[in-house]
Amino acid sequence: MIWRRKKIGLALGGGGARGMAHIGVLRVFEKQGIPIDIIVGTSIGALVGACYACGFDSFDLERRVDDFLNTPDFQNSAFKNIKEIQKSKKLSFTQKIQAFFKNQFILTYAMFRAGILQYEDFQAMVDFFVPDVRIEDCNPPFRAVAADIASGQAVVLSRGPLRKAVMASCAVPAAVPPVDFDGRLLCDGGVVHLVPTTVARDEGAEFVVAVSVNSDIRSSDEFYSAMDIYVRSTEIMCYHLEKCRLEKADVVIHPEVGDLHWTDFTLASDLIEFGVAATEQKIRDIRRALPLAQRLFRRTRGGQRQGKRASQ
Repeated sequence: MIWRRKKIGLALGGGGARGMAHIGVLRVFEKQGIPIDIIVGTSIGALVGACYACGFDSFDLERRVDDFLNTPDFQNSAFKNIKEIQKSKKLSFTQKIQAFFKNQFILTYAMFRAGILQYEDFQAMVDFFVPDVRIEDCNPPFRAVAADIASGQAVVLSRGPLRKAVMASCAVPAAVPPVDFDGRLLCDGGVVHLVPTTVARDEGAEFVVAVSVNSDIRSSDEFYSAMDIYVRSTEIMCYHLEKCRLEKADVVIHPEVGDLHWTDFTLASDLIEFGVAATEQKIRDIRRALPLAQRLFRRTRGGQRQGKRASQ
């Protein structure tokens, strides 16, 4: 009797800049010769997963991140403003006054627009990373998860323009305007699937590896405003929602991202290493999906991208 290999699905969760750890996860899969039969991504997980499914390996992705951080699009983006506001509690009195007025400007801006970030700026970022292809052309198969603002339901994008699908999955409510995709107004998939484990299962994966890049919830008693309380309540809700999703995975990889803010893209190199370390700790569990012969001979394939998709 021949033991058939289980179809491996990789479910990449959302978490803003913390999602750079996904690149480290993929690097270990490459090194160990672990095949991936389907990738499902939410938010930043959709961005990283889409690039990988287009043939970029982990080193290509790391180079592209480094290049993007040096572009005017990033240097002049609202990401930095949001990050500065987040850190305002630790500033001096004068700096807090400056941060207050910047905060008021951004909040007023958000009241009269669908998102703090300009749609064109966000589009430029996605276009920088994601090739102009269709989802159907991806290898391995790729799915992006988004949320339908009107119906409140999860939407699994399996056909159509890849860039637009990633845009929809990454459209963080209030930060980025919703995306019109075939007549549906879509936003960040993290609203319904912080880590899309069940989607990967529904799409044919028999062995699901989930990657969570959200911070663990910690006790806190520093609430200075209504916004602090709102953000804290959202963190609690997301923590419990994600916990339910992760129970549906066969293996959960949780890089030690600490309390890094979702805009800390400049720490990409460290985050990639966190992803590598967390995956190496779980590699034995992941190999359970492989036939015994494939486990024994894995070293002969180490470091080779399965299928050599980047050269196809």
